[in-house]
Amino acid sequence: MTDLYLVRHGQTAWNLERRIQGVTDIPLDDTGREQARDAALALSETLADAGPVRVVTSDLVRARETARIIAEVLGADEPRVYPDLRERAYGEAEGALVDEFRDRWGEWHIAQVPGAEPWDQLRARGIRGLLRVAEDAGPTATSIVAVSHGGMIGELIRHASDGALPRPGERIGNGSLHRFAVSDGALRLISYSGTPIAAPA
Repeated sequence: MTDLYLVRHGQTAWNLERRIQGVTDIPLDDTGREQARDAALALSETLADAGPVRVVTSDLVRARETARIIAEVLGADEPRVYPDLRERAYGEAEGALVDEFRDRWGEWHIAQVPGAEPWDQLRARGIRGLLRVAEDAGPTATSIVAVSHGGMIGELIRHASDGALPRPGERIGNGSLHRFAVSDGALRLISYSGTPIAAPA
C-alpha cells in the first residue's frame, strides 16, 4: 500500500478574483507561496517518521511552484512532473468569473461549456495519473505528496468516496491536504481536509 497526500496548489491572482483557471498557466501570488509553506510544515509533522517521501506535481506552473516549496521543506528530491495531474480544461469558461460562469452556463457539474473536458474523462485521467505515480515510486517511497488542482482533486475525492464528498457547495481550499491509500490498483480516501473518513463497516 502507498500513502498518498493530494495537495491543492497555493492561491493565485485568479483564485483571489474567483476566476476559472483550468489549464491557463497562472503563477502563485505571495499568499499562495505562504499556503504552500504552511502545507509543507503540516506535512513535515505528519510524515516525520514515514521514511522516504516523494513529491510529484501537475505540469502547470502554480502546482510546480507549490511542489518545489513542499519538497524543499521536506528535504525531498526535485518534484517529478505528471501531466495527468493537471487541472480540467474549462474551454470557453477559462478566465470567467464564477458568477459569470453560472449566468452563462448554469450549475457547475451539469454545465455544457464548449471546449471543456468532460468530467468522466477528468476522473479517468486523474485515476490513471495517481496509479502511475504509485507504480513509479515502487517500494522505496512509503509516502507520496502529489500537488494538483481543485477540480481534479474534487473529482478524485468524489470517486473515492462514492460521491459523498465533497459536500454540495464545498470548495477544495488552496493548500488543503487530502490523504489517500493506493493499493491493488484502487484509491481509498483516508482523510478529507484533515478529517478522518470512517472505514466501511
